[in-house]
Amino acid sequence: MTDREFFQRSLRLIEASRAHEKYREKECINLIASEGLKSPAAMEMLHLCRDLEARYCEGENDLEGHVKERHYQGQRFITQIENLTADLVKDIFRCSWVEIRPLSGTQANQVTFFGLSSLTNNSKMAAVPLSAGAHISHDYTGLAGQVVGLEIINMTYDHEELNIAVDESVRIIKAARPGIVTLGGSLFQFPPPMEELAEAAREVGAFVVYDAAHVLGLIAGGQFQQPLKEGADFVTGSTHKTFPGPQGGLVFADLREPRQRDAAREIQHAVFPLSTSNTHPGRFPALAIAALELKLYGDQLAKQTVRNAQTAGECLFENGLKVLGEKHGFTQSHQIAVDVQEYGGGARVAKNLEKANIIINKNLLPYDSQSDRARPSGIRLGFQEVTRRGFRESDVKHLCSLILDVVKGRRDPRLVRKEVMELRQSFQGIRYGFKSLEEVENRLRKKLGLV
Repeated sequence: MTDREFFQRSLRLIEASRAHEKYREKECINLIASEGLKSPAAMEMLHLCRDLEARYCEGENDLEGHVKERHYQGQRFITQIENLTADLVKDIFRCSWVEIRPLSGTQANQVTFFGLSSLTNNSKMAAVPLSAGAHISHDYTGLAGQVVGLEIINMTYDHEELNIAVDESVRIIKAARPGIVTLGGSLFQFPPPMEELAEAAREVGAFVVYDAAHVLGLIAGGQFQQPLKEGADFVTGSTHKTFPGPQGGLVFADLREPRQRDAAREIQHAVFPLSTSNTHPGRFPALAIAALELKLYGDQLAKQTVRNAQTAGECLFENGLKVLGEKHGFTQSHQIAVDVQEYGGGARVAKNLEKANIIINKNLLPYDSQSDRARPSGIRLGFQEVTRRGFRESDVKHLCSLILDVVKGRRDPRLVRKEVMELRQSFQGIRYGFKSLEEVENRLRKKLGLV
């Protein structure tokens, strides 16, 4: 390209960035289940850490998740920051070890799968089928198969119950003898039957991994299930979905057995030096702020998030949409799944809702063909962001009426968009969190009796 074209594109990039912030932040209602919303205090902490964002902190950690050795100089405050963040995260999940260095939930899965398969010398992993809610990182077409090199064995999924079929899956685990059994996933409405599957895994020497990326904040708030207590060896997750922090990943465990400690060392080795050099420490302080907010407000946030999701499921169902999970109250998490095949399928409905500034995603449903990802029957709606903006049940019902207008073709999406933008403008603040770092510091001083 010419110099003029280069400069024109640079200017357009700045303009597009500004336009995006206005569009998604001010004009849209975001119902993507895999996205989250940071508080103003967490955002202020990110902005504060401008120098930290530029630094490296290569090295090894110990089995408390603390810094053990660093290979660069200038690390004394970075070490404090990482150690303190790890301690706060361990506290809210009541565990003894955490790895906060993964850059995403997918990388958290990668290092965990790699570390456990290396320790067990077993390349087989049992997981839920992709169409039944597993994340792509669990699949033979994703990093588990294509990067880590695992053979994926699908457990049986009950389409009616929207959960793992226990008896059949226990038989599969015992027959296949995998090194890893992975639970959790991406389309994730109901807690899996942990104890029965964990018992079968222990019988064949497998580690149980619980991918809590979507429900991590609900777990912290005590509103989903407690995987470590119910038999999981390791929990992986994202720090930016129901956990309202900066984008990143983590792994945690309660290291009660020697083999768990050996596995944690293998996972740490998979983080550094095998897959990460710069662990982006500039996000750690904001992660700590999010952990503090969950400590103080996590139960309220989780309860309201689940109530909002259940309200949406009930409202859409009562108005004629096929919402999955009706017999179990539609969901116990932040998300619902809706079959919109009779309205043109998930891709078409998602595009029409986008025209109305309601942002959702198309999604495979458990009975869809796993190979037909471009034309799924369903859509997935997540309520963690609108809950943090202050939506309650009545507001969710109003939103559902707008969704129904678009899905059923009662109104042109472009006409609905005006009402969507007005509804969005009614919710300007952030609930269940702090408005500034000054507020955080004042609250902490008061808790400590320093004022």
